[in-house]
Amino acid sequence: MKMRRKEDLPVKTCARCGRPFAWRRKWARDWEAVRYCSAACRRARRETEK
Repeated sequence: MKMRRKEDLPVKTCARCGRPFAWRRKWARDWEAVRYCSAACRRARRETEK
């Protein structure tokens, strides 16, 4: 597999903190569904919804 530079990867903005984050291999199957940059942002979002 050819190596890609980080600048070439797709980028999204976190739905909670607003920071940009890059594609990761573990998100390859569900990249369209990824909304948060980290588990901490995902947990914090759940707490604010309650």
